[in-house]
Order: sequence, then structure tokens, then C-alpha cells
Amino acid sequence: MGDMDKPIENWLTDMDGVLVHEERAIDGASEFIRALRDSGRKFIVLTNNSIYTPRDLRARLRTSGIDVPEGAIWTSALATAKFLSEQRENGTAYVIGESGLTQALYDAGYTMTSRDPEYVVLGETRTYSFEAITRAIQLIVGGARFIATNPDTTGPSPTGPLPATGSVAALITRATGIEPYFVGKPNPLMMRSALNQIQAHSETTVMIGDRMDTDVLSGLEAGLRTILVMTGSTRREEIERFPYRPSRVVDSIADVVDLVG
Repeated sequence: MGDMDKPIENWLTDMDGVLVHEERAIDGASEFIRALRDSGRKFIVLTNNSIYTPRDLRARLRTSGIDVPEGAIWTSALATAKFLSEQRENGTAYVIGESGLTQALYDAGYTMTSRDPEYVVLGETRTYSFEAITRAIQLIVGGARFIATNPDTTGPSPTGPLPATGSVAALITRATGIEPYFVGKPNPLMMRSALNQIQAHSETTVMIGDRMDTDVLSGLEAGLRTILVMTGSTRREEIERFPYRPSRVVDSIADVVDLVG
């Protein structure tokens, strides 16, 4: 599992904290993606952020100087839509979220409704509405199944942390007594759905991330080798607190470029 000398044919990488900070590229990120594209290796960029569509994210990355094809971006919104379509085709959902989530569900054949939906689907938005949260609570109490795109409790902003999906999910859970099913990291389902997108096998795939509790954990549980970078959320002294370890720890994505064969 931890043997980085074994062939690496496919790459999964987190986005925020690995490739970019907000709108700024991290040193080596552009070179890493270019090396992947030049080598012909299959890869996919992952994010728990459900706000943006892959097209939106591609545009944001290009502004930062990183050229990632739209088809090589996999969000928790896409993973959630895929999961729901496999559970119940052409279902109905009450959705709290933005275009990244609503578009993914629409493309998966789902109908958005506030009247007797089969699911309440909670994603991330910069403008959580108390009215919408109240309606979600009422629908869940009435029998709708509760799904959330990801468990992150806060998200970054230029002015500091913002409440994210996990925080609002906790509010709804306290009001209903119902826990959501979280699709995004650290659920290994997110990793497996990404692997399926590029038709990759876990034995020959490496996951790069900046968080021990999401990226490394979900990679480990999906059977991947993992690389932890020190440019994001995890500090080096925190690594030993966890009962599991990444396959390798590096300063930044710039230290991974040479591993792309």
C-alpha cells in the first residue's frame, strides 16, 4: 500500500490546498498538470465543493494558470448525482445548493420539487436561506431521505471561515433526529466514483491531498496510495495524531512532478 516504487498509472488530486489557494496557483501545480497531460496518464481533480460546475471550475483554474480539461474535474455534486441516479432513476429532490449541484442532478434525470420529494439534498451555498432550511426539515420529518454532498463544516473565504454543508446538516439533524448520508470525502464512495470516471484501478492509482481526515482517509479506505502535501490544512506536527499514515509526505505539489512518468 505504501510502496511508491510500484507503477503509478493514474492520479487523483484534491484541488483546494493542493493546486490552488482561493484563486492563486500553488507553486508547481501548473507543471504537475502539464506533466500529466504530456505523459498521457489518466487523472482527475477532486473537490468537495458542490457550488460550481466543472465548466466553472475549469475557468477558475485557467485564470490561475492551470489548464485542466472539464472532463477531468469531479465534484461532490457530480458524485451525489451519480449516487442518486444509481439508487433511484429519475427521482425527485428538494435541493439546497447552487448551480454545481442543481445542474448535476438535472443532468442525472432528477426533478427538483418542494412537494413530497423522495430526497432532500443539501449542498453548499454562500447564501443559506432559513426558509429553505425550514422546508428541508419539514420534508425530512415527513419522510424524505436526507442526503448531503459533503461533511465539511467550514469553507474558506478572503475574510475567514464560512459555515459549510456539514454545519447546516448538523442543524437539520438536531431539528429532525435524522443523520444525512454524506457522499463526498471522506466517504470512499467519492474516490471510487472518480476511479470509475477514468476507468482506473486502485492498485495503480495515487491520491494527493492536503487533509489527513478527508483526502488521506478516503484514499486509504478506497485502497489507494496517498501523498499528503503541506500547503493546505494539515500541519506536519499533526500527522502523528492520526492512527493512519499517508504513503508519503511532501512539502508541495512541486515535489510530485518527478513522479509522473
